[in-house]
Amino acid sequence: MLTAALNGLVRLCLAPVCAACGSLLGEPLRNPVCADCWQAVRTVSPPWCARCGDALPGWRAADPLCARCRRLTPLFVLARSAGLYEGSLRAIVHAFKYGGRRALAAPLGRLMRDAGADVLAGADVAIPVPLHPYRAWQRGFNQADDLACQLRLPVARVLRRRRHGPPQASLPAARRHRNVRGAFAVRAWAPPASLRNAAIVLVDDVLTTGATVQACAGVLLEAGVRSVRVLTAARAVPGPSAPRPRPPRPSAARHQ
Repeated sequence: MLTAALNGLVRLCLAPVCAACGSLLGEPLRNPVCADCWQAVRTVSPPWCARCGDALPGWRAADPLCARCRRLTPLFVLARSAGLYEGSLRAIVHAFKYGGRRALAAPLGRLMRDAGADVLAGADVAIPVPLHPYRAWQRGFNQADDLACQLRLPVARVLRRRRHGPPQASLPAARRHRNVRGAFAVRAWAPPASLRNAAIVLVDDVLTTGATVQACAGVLLEAGVRSVRVLTAARAVPGPSAPRPRPPRPSAARHQ
């Protein structure tokens, strides 16, 4: 009863809207995204590549890998995503990442835990994909770090991005691997014993070409980890990219 009254008061005084679709929120104290938008999220379902999780046109028991993984085996052993990076989920991720709506990490994390149960099973630690310090300052937080904290695993921030370059989202697929080549390193203070023989889950918000997670996986394997798995909130779908929203000003991002 009290919660309903408080929700009504917030609606009356502030008229808060859904961070994804802009409609008036019925329960603003519960979630910054309306129930319709969450229900509209398209989850990733089989048939999918047994390695990278990409959709397959048909299931072939004798060869359950996609053409890309057959052509070049990824450095990670398994990758899964909570949903397809389109429509409702795209708007939710944009609100989280570019709009500073950090409260969305918790519900996105729940989706990731459900979709990535096989990725998380038996894993030792979650490692977020790092931002370059300048971009982290601009945004005010690292979205991958916030998501990693929702996965009920120890979080090890052992990777650093040592080269600042254009955002992956702004580049065509052909340039993404070149953009992250040599961009990541293990932090000097990270004790090798904490990585050696560990099964780690690499965490990011969106999986597109896999260039970023491949680069990170290579560095981690060189440091002695046993295996690298990947879990993201969303997976890009084939086709032309929608325009990337303009990030908020640095001062605004840090105070949202």
